[in-house]
Amino acid sequence: MPTACSRLAPSPTGALHLGNARTFLWNWALARTQSWQLVMRIEDFDGPRVRPGAAQASLETLKWLGLDWDGPALVQTDDRDPYVTAIEGLAQRGLAYPCTLSRREIAAAAPHEDDHEIPFEPSLRPPDAGRPMDFHPEEGTHWRLVVSPEAEPVSDMLRGELDCYPARECGDFVIWTVRDEPAYQLAVVVDDIRQQVTDVVRGDDLLPSAARQQLLYRHLGHPAPRWWHLPLVRGSDGRRLAKRHGDTRIDHYRDSGVPPERVVGLLAWWCGLLPERSPLSAADFRDRFDETALPSDDVVMTAEDDAWLRG
Repeated sequence: MPTACSRLAPSPTGALHLGNARTFLWNWALARTQSWQLVMRIEDFDGPRVRPGAAQASLETLKWLGLDWDGPALVQTDDRDPYVTAIEGLAQRGLAYPCTLSRREIAAAAPHEDDHEIPFEPSLRPPDAGRPMDFHPEEGTHWRLVVSPEAEPVSDMLRGELDCYPARECGDFVIWTVRDEPAYQLAVVVDDIRQQVTDVVRGDDLLPSAARQQLLYRHLGHPAPRWWHLPLVRGSDGRRLAKRHGDTRIDHYRDSGVPPERVVGLLAWWCGLLPERSPLSAADFRDRFDETALPSDDVVMTAEDDAWLRG
């Protein structure tokens, strides 16, 4: 039986904050206590949002916290060929098609209430969608995956059994962008396949992506991994932790003289591994790790948490 494998995959679009660190630390401890492989990936297919030096800074921050991984990091932009091969195969099987419609045009054709994501309706498909074709990236053209209306069951190790409906949530989603690079959904599936990832650990804001990625796994002829979607860390306003809640970057605390044990201790408390905030090393976090102790509700970072970190 193949060795189980998980992955750490920071995106070099900014510095790691406490919410990111909690997920990475929990993922690392799960892998190490289960004797899994743990691989590193730099997900840098994000065009102008990629910040110079952010990838190396993320690796150094994770090492400062006490995390390690197996082997060198895979950098997406080092080799485009696996992604091109994947979309060529999807297009030749009639599962992907080019689309020139803008977000505004899609929104005008399919009125909706949620400004975050606009479902791409089947009525917007071009006449040749669903037919075998050759993949030719062109300026101003996305490539989308044909999404059927059926439910896509998702089995999550933390959330249980769920029925998702990608056709309702997003419709035919983009798998190749106008920048002539793979979109997130295609890129991570191709990477997980080539890195032989069996377990994906991430925040539950990405739970809808599990169903979309399962479609791609199936089309590419590979089984989907086991999913572990953790509750999020939120600010006092209930929104996902971000810049609006102040500077919660790990490097901000590090540069302020906060030791890694204090950061890890707060994260351990958030993960249900300590009865109160207390300094803890990553090794001790691993030794105390219990996946069943993870609270099922989102964590809210408070001013008291920030004050405790600063000692």
